[in-house]
Amino acid sequence: MKRTELLKRLRETAQANGLELIHVREGRNHTVYRIGTYQFPVARHREINELTAQGTLKRASEES
Repeated sequence: MKRTELLKRLRETAQANGLELIHVREGRNHTVYRIGTYQFPVARHREINELTAQGTLKRASEES
């Protein structure tokens, strides 16, 4: 999955729960975001492994 698509879906997930996707900080190879109390890294690669992306989306929807 492309990184931009993952971020778009994360924004949609956050908005569906009345929250927002917040940029927390830049790491060395990852950018850290937060939705509600769930904080997670997103790799700064053009393509993100499909299983990793699906796991992040699932956890974000459960936590928010």
